[in-house]
Amino acid sequence: MYEIYAPWSYYKLKEGFFMYRLGIDLGGTNIVAGVVNENYEIIAKAQCKTAVPRPEAEICDSMAEVALAAIAEAGITLDDVDSVGIGVPGAVNPETGIIEYSANLFFHNWAVTQMMQERLGGKKVIIENDANAAAYGEYLAGSAKGAKNAIAITIGTGVGGGIIIDGKIYSGSNYAGAEMGHMVIVKDGKECACGREGCWEAYASATGLINMTKDAILKEKPDFSYMLKSVDGDISKVDGRTAFDAMRAGDASGKAVVDEYIGYLACGIINAINIFQPDVLCIGGGVSNEGETLLAPLRAIIEKERYTKHNPKQTVVCKASLGNDAGLIGAAFLGDIY
Repeated sequence: MYEIYAPWSYYKLKEGFFMYRLGIDLGGTNIVAGVVNENYEIIAKAQCKTAVPRPEAEICDSMAEVALAAIAEAGITLDDVDSVGIGVPGAVNPETGIIEYSANLFFHNWAVTQMMQERLGGKKVIIENDANAAAYGEYLAGSAKGAKNAIAITIGTGVGGGIIIDGKIYSGSNYAGAEMGHMVIVKDGKECACGREGCWEAYASATGLINMTKDAILKEKPDFSYMLKSVDGDISKVDGRTAFDAMRAGDASGKAVVDEYIGYLACGIINAINIFQPDVLCIGGGVSNEGETLLAPLRAIIEKERYTKHNPKQTVVCKASLGNDAGLIGAAFLGDIY
């Protein structure tokens, strides 16, 4: 029989059956659901296109469908799932279950938790900012495992951040904390999508890197531009790898872009380290796939400029290890903290 009033880690039959958790990543492009076991392993996934904009009810229908599809793929039933967590881009309130604002999803004050509970048989449903969920996933099972305090930075279209303090997600008094991408690193600098000028996101995101690369190409003579030739003369094909690939090929312009980009990335990371002094700061997202090509020069700048350069204990800066699974794993275990 199930011990239904015990902590989840004891929810088991005598033969060793554990209640599973389910995480959902509600993104602007895809909805992904994953069933996670007691070892923080994703045993089954399902996904569909988000196809925004569309009504809230339709998005909830799709989330429920992929959740049930993942459960079926895992060979279990909804009764075997203890709770459901959803990672969402934007400002969300885990206490009320309301997505207060999400620019990528075009929703405002969406009571998503209640709507999902209605579709999932009354299961406990918790929501959290997607970057916070990813940070919690890395803390539970990834590069920050074993840390007491950690920060996870996700470099994508924007710069996402999640902060773990004493094993808990830090989200501020209004659940809108950890928006580190929107700290200004260049006064009166480039315009950010948030409306401010000079935000870290405008410089350190993959979008910022792509824009820097395009700017560098436009300053070169077309016939002599290695980077332009590498994208077949079509500047719209520039991506986050273009400058790094050019640098590896010995192109000076590519190296200049990479150096500039890493300088901006380091500026924000040093600010975060100086404020929070985490045990671990891990970096995820597509640009992090450059590995030590990115991390080695980044660490060199951090070691030179951090405030605590003379302290025997320093923040470990490393690549996030869970990739896109971090958000699913972190979301799946939100029931432990809310």
